[in-house]
Amino acid sequence: MRISYNWVKEYLDIDLDPYRVAEILTEIGLEIEGTEEWCSVRGGLEGIVIGEVLSSSRHPNADKLTVNRVDIGAGEPLSIVCGAPNVAAGQKVPVALEGSFVFKGEEKFEIKRSKIRGEVSEGMICAEDEIGMGTSHEGIMVLDIDAKPGTEAADYFKAEKDFIFEIGLTPNRIDSGSHYGVARDLYAYLRLNENLDIKLKQPSVEEFRPDNTKETFEIKIENIQDCPRYTGVNIFDVTVSDSPDWLKNRLLAAGLTPINNVVDITNYVQYEIGQPLHAFDADMVEGSKVIIRNLPDKSHFLTLDESDRKLSAKDLMICNGKEGMCIAGVFGGIKSGVTSKTRNVFLESAYFNPVSIRKTARRHGLNTDASYRFERGADPEITDWALKRAALLIRELANGKISADLRDIYPEKIKKGIIDVRFSNIDRLIGKKIDKEVIERIIELLEIKIISEKPDMLSLEIPARKVDVHNEADVIEEILRIYGYNNVEINSHVNSTLTYIPKPDKEKVVNLVSDLLAANGFAEIMCNSLTPAAWYTYSSAFDQNKLVMLANPLSSDLNAMRQTLLFGGLNSITWNINRQNHDLKLYEFGNCYFLNTGQAAQVQVKGYHEKTDLDLFITGHKGKQVWNSPVAPSDFFYLKSFVEMVLTRVGIKPEKLVTNEGTSDYFSESLSYSVNDKIIAEAGRISRKLLNKFEIDQDVFYGHIEWDDLLQILKKNKIQYTELPKFPAARRDLALLVNKNTKFSAIRDLAFKTERNLIKDVGLFDVYESESLGKNKKSYAVSFILQDEFKTMTDKNIDRIMNNLIRVFEKELGAQIRK
Repeated sequence: MRISYNWVKEYLDIDLDPYRVAEILTEIGLEIEGTEEWCSVRGGLEGIVIGEVLSSSRHPNADKLTVNRVDIGAGEPLSIVCGAPNVAAGQKVPVALEGSFVFKGEEKFEIKRSKIRGEVSEGMICAEDEIGMGTSHEGIMVLDIDAKPGTEAADYFKAEKDFIFEIGLTPNRIDSGSHYGVARDLYAYLRLNENLDIKLKQPSVEEFRPDNTKETFEIKIENIQDCPRYTGVNIFDVTVSDSPDWLKNRLLAAGLTPINNVVDITNYVQYEIGQPLHAFDADMVEGSKVIIRNLPDKSHFLTLDESDRKLSAKDLMICNGKEGMCIAGVFGGIKSGVTSKTRNVFLESAYFNPVSIRKTARRHGLNTDASYRFERGADPEITDWALKRAALLIRELANGKISADLRDIYPEKIKKGIIDVRFSNIDRLIGKKIDKEVIERIIELLEIKIISEKPDMLSLEIPARKVDVHNEADVIEEILRIYGYNNVEINSHVNSTLTYIPKPDKEKVVNLVSDLLAANGFAEIMCNSLTPAAWYTYSSAFDQNKLVMLANPLSSDLNAMRQTLLFGGLNSITWNINRQNHDLKLYEFGNCYFLNTGQAAQVQVKGYHEKTDLDLFITGHKGKQVWNSPVAPSDFFYLKSFVEMVLTRVGIKPEKLVTNEGTSDYFSESLSYSVNDKIIAEAGRISRKLLNKFEIDQDVFYGHIEWDDLLQILKKNKIQYTELPKFPAARRDLALLVNKNTKFSAIRDLAFKTERNLIKDVGLFDVYESESLGKNKKSYAVSFILQDEFKTMTDKNIDRIMNNLIRVFEKELGAQIRK
């Protein structure tokens, strides 16, 4: 939320340093996420002055240039070379001095003393667009003849400078979602802590009174639950035109685009006090009736953005005697808006049920300034004030005539909250004893009414605008905000509890693996836990009955909690490929969510459970393309090496892993890794069918690790330390002719089973297939690393082990030894 400091100062007579104000706002719960110096004119006209052209003559070396002597009100006249066709002696013009900046399109450049075709140029005579005063570039900007040379251009053009606070407004603090709301909090803090004798000035609406009695509109609320209060007034004979500069500047500083004086006034009041307003073209209100009701389900309604929307029977509508005009509190209809042809206006100010507005806005995927405020809870007590304020401004700026008094329909007044607060609880929760007089003064400054007072307790009436204050603790938080968190001293005595980290330390293992992957060129991604439910129709590996659906989704594209990290990773790959980043190595740690179906889970809450996964993604080439080394595309074995590297790094020994062909249909080829008959990882190539869903036209290799299951295995692992071997290792190779369907893993597992102590590693360094080997035959070239930790191995021992291996391979696998 953008807050203009100049605008705030209209309600508070202060002149504090803006950065000090930013500190105070952050301390009272309105966190400043950024600050910005702002000017109503692009660039602020810094270094631009008014000059007078004393003489203008043709450049001796260029037909289209002139050499001009320009008086800038101080010192000797400047010599300026200019290429504009309309420069002439006697003109008053804007001059950019040496060191200032001017614009050329979106770029800006510095003015320097230079020589142009041999003639000295000491500045620049500017066109409108070059100083941010317009878009024209046909020639220099010629000013009124009475402009005084030497006058700062910022003063001449009355450029307004401001300071903008970017406030990260939390949903519970909508009472400060306006300039007056911010001023109100700032006032309370400054009066208490800075002891400033200032007043909070709310604009007066006492001048509000009807100009005539033309009003004939009937207002009727059919759904009082969703619209407890509705206020309206007619304003006739309006002149719709541009807003004055001061109003435009206020809106521009707040990040809004001025439209016309009537619409700008409604936006101005909304950002001033926090009450959304809507102006209808009164001549488009059929039957002179305004009816607040619900239309039948699936009714069609054309909104201002020219979208044909199907309404829900739960959507509250502002209707005329014939049809809907506006989705209440959310978005206007295409026929109801104020245009340049509008002459009569019906102005609306209402309070709508926050729950109803929030659901309607989400249902239609709309997020407007009005819905932002209504769904968080507007102030039902200010609808009439806001309406009067806007009506008076329309009378002043658009020559409108207020026709009859405003209509205020408020059948059942919303009750204000009554909360009892004990002084002992204030001291306990704040951690400091605050004088009762100070507490009562803070409550008074916050406009909270003290109904009754006892020695140990206050009974308070809470303003309706404070939607986040529901109980005693909330009141205490309000007191602490204004008292100042920094004014609560840190206790010199600190209590702490010693705790033991369960083994394995989850964070330590995550960091260990993250460091490993990052060191190998992987980048970590963190995808949204909210996903489209439609994604889970792409594969039968996911059970749609276990999907955790959102009751009030932000949009149809974010309506389910994720069951897998796969789709988020593919979506990230699509995003990168579309931006010419084709070579990717990504990993993600993340939670996945399921409806409970009786399975064990790490976290179970009210029928749901969640688990943590680690997923790896590789696509594109293995490395960067360089002139002296060929670049190879990524493949399945490249991914497989990283999956096994992760498993090995956390202590899963290769001989404990059992590999099988994967069965998940989102792979075109894959392996699964099991420990004790439980699959803990998968690795493979993503199927072309799934890649097409995400518009990916290059291979993607995907590794999935069941992280929670892996941590459970690590609990049973014992770390053993041994000294480095003193005796050398020996290597022996075998060429094994086996059946074509024999996997290398079978050879490796048999080798470790046959010789558990002396075989340290088994590797595959060549695979050969040929018709000369025989039908359905292939040859594996396998290496064996042998090592005795206590003595040097002899040829006799090595031959014995190798002969045992050969016998086992021949017997179990039907292998033949190739010479």
